[in-house]
Amino acid sequence: MTALANIDNQSLRGFLRMVESDHPDEFLRIQQEIDPKFESTAMLFELDKVGRSPVIMFEKFKGHSTPVVTNIAGNRKLLAACLGVKPAELPTAFRERCQKYIPCEVVSNAAWDEVVIEGDDIDLWKLPVPLQFTVDAAPYITAGQLTARDPVTGVDTTGFHRLMLKDKNRLGVSLHSRRRLYEFHRRAEEKGQSLPVAITIGVHPLHYMGSMVYAYPQSVRKFEIIGGLFGEPYRLARCGVADLEVPAGAEIVIEGEILAGVHEPEGPFGEFTGYASYRSTQNIFVAKRIRMRRDAIYHSVVSGMSQDHILVSCITREGEILNALKRNLPNVRAVHVPHTTCGAFMAIVSMKKIAEGEPQMAMMATFGTELYTKQVIVVDEDVDIYSMNDVMWAIATRVRAEKDVLLVPNCKSAILDPTSDPKTFTVTKMGIDATRPSGQDFAERLVISDEQRARARQLLESAGVKL
Repeated sequence: MTALANIDNQSLRGFLRMVESDHPDEFLRIQQEIDPKFESTAMLFELDKVGRSPVIMFEKFKGHSTPVVTNIAGNRKLLAACLGVKPAELPTAFRERCQKYIPCEVVSNAAWDEVVIEGDDIDLWKLPVPLQFTVDAAPYITAGQLTARDPVTGVDTTGFHRLMLKDKNRLGVSLHSRRRLYEFHRRAEEKGQSLPVAITIGVHPLHYMGSMVYAYPQSVRKFEIIGGLFGEPYRLARCGVADLEVPAGAEIVIEGEILAGVHEPEGPFGEFTGYASYRSTQNIFVAKRIRMRRDAIYHSVVSGMSQDHILVSCITREGEILNALKRNLPNVRAVHVPHTTCGAFMAIVSMKKIAEGEPQMAMMATFGTELYTKQVIVVDEDVDIYSMNDVMWAIATRVRAEKDVLLVPNCKSAILDPTSDPKTFTVTKMGIDATRPSGQDFAERLVISDEQRARARQLLESAGVKL
């Protein structure tokens, strides 16, 4: 195996090869020319409506020669395939593997070092960046992974932040998650320095997933978590800004810095909440150099409430919450964060309740684990947490509001949550205990056995009914 092929096994291209060879029905090539304004977004949402979520390769973006791929992380089956597990096992596998930190391997040759653009030749408008919604202030780079190093400890991180095209070498940035990168920039500003940053475009979905882990020791690198997901050292290469290390198999790397003490209007942008977001930290990134593969593929994440934008958030939050709950409540079975609740704001917890008060423990542990989650529903193990019909049935038939609803006011929440206080970004969080009361008789649920259901499906299919 050549060095480049070895790198590509951990790359976006390696993932695309796997999908095309092993899951061809989940790969869609669009050869017709596509308008960068709105068309790619509209196509993905139309597929969502009919229950389809394939990886989409747009061969021709009007005005550009670079192909565009999207929806690489919008399909549970494909994400599970990346980890070699079944879709139902995905949150648990993710939870276990992202705790197995594997040191990285630094290689001398990077795939993105074939073309180097500097100085006045830099023009970010030449990238095929879609304009996704009519409310968006400008086209946005949505799949840009920002990598930076803590000015105090020297430990790096990587993660998604929206990037608004403002000029040939200038991007508006919102660090609204208020996590590590926000803190790194704050610490650099305290020293009167801008923060060196590399923006990586076009990475493997396991990088996408691992980058969204947040509950891990300060001394651990995100890249070591991503290596745990791959089950081998993640291969990095040094780029030309502050010796930052980025994935060697990436498609495009933009080197530059987030300026200290400079703020400019950024947004609005169609966020994961399904609303236009005007809230922003209003930072500015200035590009100093672009490196890319000679035949680069541009990766774009469809914004808004698309599964491409939200599904990984669902899975990572499921894993993080499950990990926290299992520490003190081993009778917790599973956690689901529905895509329809913006992949963030609601968590459904399945447990085998042993004693009263355990659902409330699960609620409080979830609130303490996940900043964005503001509603937790706890159900018995007989309820299918992946079926909102089943969950709503449990709420309708097992909840006595005067004792089963818990309200926690003045909790820190997501800056992008439209219900949060515009000054303090706090909300009232709510827990719902939709479990049966323990230690007493309760109405018996009507059930149909798995054997009976299988027989019924067989009979219906033999009668020509497609299920």
